[in-house]
Amino acid sequence: MSEENKKDNVRKESKAGAFFGWLFTAAVCVAAGWMACELWPRKVEAPPAPPAPVSTVAFATAVEKSYNLPERYIAHAEPVQEVELLPQVDGYIEEIKFKEGDLVKEGDVLYVIDNERYLAIVNQRKADLAAAEAEARRAARYYERMKKADSRGVTELERDNAEAASASAAAAVMQAKANLVVAEYDLKKAKVIAPISGQIGKTSAHVGDYVSPSKGVLARIVQVDPMRVSFPLTDRSYVAWRRSQLDGTEKPRRMRLLLPDGSEYNHQGEWAFDDNEMSKDTATIIMRLSFPNKKRLLIPNSYVTLLVDFKTPPKYLCVPQQAIVDTTGGNVGVYVIKADDTVEMRNVKTLEMFEGWVPVTEGVNPGDRVVISGTRKLVNGMKVTLAKPTANEDLDPKFQQRIIEK
Repeated sequence: MSEENKKDNVRKESKAGAFFGWLFTAAVCVAAGWMACELWPRKVEAPPAPPAPVSTVAFATAVEKSYNLPERYIAHAEPVQEVELLPQVDGYIEEIKFKEGDLVKEGDVLYVIDNERYLAIVNQRKADLAAAEAEARRAARYYERMKKADSRGVTELERDNAEAASASAAAAVMQAKANLVVAEYDLKKAKVIAPISGQIGKTSAHVGDYVSPSKGVLARIVQVDPMRVSFPLTDRSYVAWRRSQLDGTEKPRRMRLLLPDGSEYNHQGEWAFDDNEMSKDTATIIMRLSFPNKKRLLIPNSYVTLLVDFKTPPKYLCVPQQAIVDTTGGNVGVYVIKADDTVEMRNVKTLEMFEGWVPVTEGVNPGDRVVISGTRKLVNGMKVTLAKPTANEDLDPKFQQRIIEK
């Protein structure tokens, strides 16, 4: 091979080596660039936000209502008057003119006691009175003659004796009259009369029984119409009541009763009087009311529930009881639906529930829409869909289907 051919081969090999070197360098650069891109921090795009949750709720509107929550007291029914019948003379009972349990009127004859002996005593006392009056007239005439007689024929002693005899005879008349009154009184008391109107109870004596004042009570009468109801009032409440009377701020109140069976008594009571001293053991004073009781539904010595509220009740802004939810710290709140149908949790101040409504004194405005069903799924600011309320949302399976169409 010539020298020139050798040189051509060398030049070709040099060109091929240069090409492969360049190719290798390019490959290394591409690889390095790819690795750099992989290691370099990339800007990560955030995924699209999910749609805000929507809950279906029922609502009611805050409205002003009369608030008349009654105060409750355990009260005691007691008769205005009660009488124990005692015989005032002794003797055998001839007649009983009532049936046990009857309503009797003042002046009715209840028992008749054998009065033969008392009638005889009355007649004797009348005779004694007649004799005493006759003797008094004779003594008076004799004394008049002695006064008119000549002093020479009548001594002073005789006049004094005549005067004394006349006075003694007049005193005997008075004594006879007193004895007759006592006898007539005993005769009158042979009939036992009802001193008051009311219901008479069981009799302890019967026809033929011998009775006397020492033998005890014949029967008992209790007045049943009107009936008195008493209840204890604490010292603080009593002072507040008296202050309201003195400064003229006392509001007229209704006095109603619940009978032992839970039914409401259909008459209202009127204040009768308050006791004259406070109990040192209970720090209460007894207040007494009067109730009509023609149907005798109030039974003496029974216990009833007294309800005291206002004749003209105050008004408060109220929400349904279902709208009230417990919040942190022992507080309560409501979810208010704003104009854009999102809910806002508001803390509120309330009074005690009355007839399913809760008076709100702070935190709610008139016309606010408050959630009454579905509150457990809500959070502040959540979007809601409105549904019509029913009598009991929790028990209504079709609640979710009654969506209000906008």
